[in-house]
Amino acid sequence: MSTSTIGIAIAAPSGRPPDNDAFLQGVQRLERQGFRVHNYYDDDKKFQRFGGTDAWRLAQLNAAASDPQVQLVIALRGSYGMSRLLPMIDFHKMADSGKLFVGYSDFTAFQMPLMKQTGRISFAGPMICDDFIRPEPVEYTLRQFWDCLRGPTHAVRGAVAEGGTDNPLVNVSGRLWGGNLAMMVSLLGTPYFHVLEDGICFIEDVGEHPYRVERMVLQLFYAGALDGQRALVLGDFSAYKLNPMDNGYDFEAMVAYLRERLPMPVLTGLPFGHIKERATLPYGGLAHLVSSERAFELTISDYPTL
Repeated sequence: MSTSTIGIAIAAPSGRPPDNDAFLQGVQRLERQGFRVHNYYDDDKKFQRFGGTDAWRLAQLNAAASDPQVQLVIALRGSYGMSRLLPMIDFHKMADSGKLFVGYSDFTAFQMPLMKQTGRISFAGPMICDDFIRPEPVEYTLRQFWDCLRGPTHAVRGAVAEGGTDNPLVNVSGRLWGGNLAMMVSLLGTPYFHVLEDGICFIEDVGEHPYRVERMVLQLFYAGALDGQRALVLGDFSAYKLNPMDNGYDFEAMVAYLRERLPMPVLTGLPFGHIKERATLPYGGLAHLVSSERAFELTISDYPTL
């Protein structure tokens, strides 16, 4: 499929762009590349930290889903705001539109109930801000995205960071699900939380100290959300600060504890999260995970493509 036949809708169900001029330049860049861009964000209607009032952000989603010239709906950015919209979103309308919905971070709160209520697969992947508006595009991120959407299978390779502890050896299959850890925990106990049984769960977050990451993972575990999972795969956890009171408790110590406590293998090194080089992951796709001590590969199939 050539770029000229791909219609991209931009909606801001969460935060507004930090720099509207840069955002508009990014839109123009996509148009120059041949994409048919349908921008439903209006900076004149921004509200507080959000991409508009709740009603206006919902209207953007609905308009994007209803546009017959659109194949992809890409979130403008994450931040916060999706949680406010959940009771008002018609997820069956979203699924029936046939659109491919893309985003991560706060967008996790859309992907989980979309899967729960309709079984529709979406994509944990790049957002307009800032993946598509960078002065220097990140080749890995964009290549991962377009390769994934072309299908019919998609491969993501991960590697343990230098100084990190070896991964366990695994060879498992399951439906891929997860996302931003804080958003997942925020949905626990609500009608919007959903576990894919016998799945492979991936998580990421930013600005969360390792003890907070541990606490949230334990909350998922104690709530039964990790029962029967084939593996827990950790993406990027960065932008936190250790302090002298940690006394040797760092990210690796936290991972070691989780490996002792959880009944499934815990792997690190997934290139996903609040980082420049980010993989695209079909949320709900059928994944096969094979690992060595220092690397692993996820091969994903059975998901919708362009």
